[in-house]
Amino acid sequence: MSEQTIENHINDVLAGDAQKLALDFVTYLRVQEMQFERGTGYWSDKRYWMVQYRNEYVCFILVNGYGSVSHMDEPEGWNIWSDDSGEDWFASSSLDEHMKEIAWKNVDYCGHCGGLCDGGTYKTIFGKEFNSVCRTTFRFDNPNAEAVECAKRLVELRKNDIEAANGCALKEG
Repeated sequence: MSEQTIENHINDVLAGDAQKLALDFVTYLRVQEMQFERGTGYWSDKRYWMVQYRNEYVCFILVNGYGSVSHMDEPEGWNIWSDDSGEDWFASSSLDEHMKEIAWKNVDYCGHCGGLCDGGTYKTIFGKEFNSVCRTTFRFDNPNAEAVECAKRLVELRKNDIEAANGCALKEG
């Protein structure tokens, strides 16, 4: 039996707008040449995918499971986390003010989850200061259409950051 793709899993467990938005986001990631890998270790028995570009993490997706704000299973639940690539690309972003506001509303504050972290950290995100930020800077719980668009823009910024680090910067669109 082959490993279930994220698209198949989304179709199996999400419905309505949640399904449509999750599939839209995954399609966008595939077009951007992202690679998907099922979670390992702690995440191996969860519906968790790590998303990479050129062997660098870009974001993480959890579908219909642990990881919602209440940390309980939700029938319509899905989450997007950003990676912890640092804050350099936050300073030089071309996000408009509306997208920055959405990003700021989805800053992931440290929940002392007991993972590998020592607690949150201070970060300047698109010119605004935040304390106790989780190592995954952004977290979108059951994102609406605007939040998915913001997550796409963050993926684009991260992809540009990876390209710049490899000496081949992309043009932001």
